[in-house]
Amino acid sequence: MTRTRTTIFSRLLLLAFLLALPAEAETLRIATWNVALDRSGPGLLVKDLAAGDPQAGAVVRVLVALKADVVLLTSVDYDRGGVALGLLADQLRAAGLDYPHQFALRPNTGMQTGFDIDGNGRLGDARDAQGFGLFSGHAGMAVLSRLPIEEGARDFSAFLWRDLPGSLSDDPPELALVQRLATTGFWDVPIRTDAGRLHLLAWHATPPVFDGPKDRNGRRNHDEAAFWGMLLDGRLPMHPPDAPFVLLGDGNLDPDDGDGRREGIGGLLAHPLLQDPKPTGQHGRAEPAHLGDPALDTVIYDHLGGLRLDYVLPAADLVVSGAGVLWPAPDDPLMPELAAASHHFPVWVDIILP
Repeated sequence: MTRTRTTIFSRLLLLAFLLALPAEAETLRIATWNVALDRSGPGLLVKDLAAGDPQAGAVVRVLVALKADVVLLTSVDYDRGGVALGLLADQLRAAGLDYPHQFALRPNTGMQTGFDIDGNGRLGDARDAQGFGLFSGHAGMAVLSRLPIEEGARDFSAFLWRDLPGSLSDDPPELALVQRLATTGFWDVPIRTDAGRLHLLAWHATPPVFDGPKDRNGRRNHDEAAFWGMLLDGRLPMHPPDAPFVLLGDGNLDPDDGDGRREGIGGLLAHPLLQDPKPTGQHGRAEPAHLGDPALDTVIYDHLGGLRLDYVLPAADLVVSGAGVLWPAPDDPLMPELAAASHHFPVWVDIILP
């Protein structure tokens, strides 16, 4: 069967399935976006949001266009009182998009280890933290949801790198006793839907660069992705997540292009308990020097070009009715807002819950 006929056949099967669903079936848009709402000091994001910062305003307008039911934001500063997240939710509500439920935990970023990890003879630098961070709470994660967030969220952010089976860590023993695997966090956040609980498995990995010949960040990035595969397989001390679930966040690694140890993210994309809907954008860009499909890219850098770094991977048994990268054509009116907001572009997947 030709590729065209296979595509038509697949679409007909999906259409038949959708028509057979009961009228009360629930369709949810699940999304993630690296919003670049990280600032150079504590409290500055609150100040910017209160003052009507243009970049933050662009983030609001893009989120309104995205219209996700649940969205994981990465690279958003955390504060203990949730003031910044509350201000963001207020501005979204004023723009017509209500997220009455928000969730955020203190990230590993900026949480000091007490060790001179970067070897510069000083303690307390950004690279001496559990995850690179200029201050505690720098560039964390947050969930905004139209649906209630239930009690019982699980936080695996304290899991030690050395405790991962087959860990690639070569940290000295003293550091290994405290060094966490998650750069930002590993969360299992339950969302209440009409069909029951949906578990969001959230993460934001380290970039596999900026570390010199020892490739510490590259090894850690690999293991952050491997963590999720092992959790799903029941190979870790924690109980695997209950179905249904969606794994999402900034994996900070392209499976085909750029630097990094691609076995980690590649293993997730091929995991039998997950599916990769391969969301694409409509930007029409070409990357002749790249191996991957540029339509899958979720970020563009001046010196690297486009890369696929952000992922929404539903459980294999969930029905996906649509997926995409909110990356429109250059002449689309939304494009200036996206360019002003972040280097990254939102990724969304529509799932059907019976």
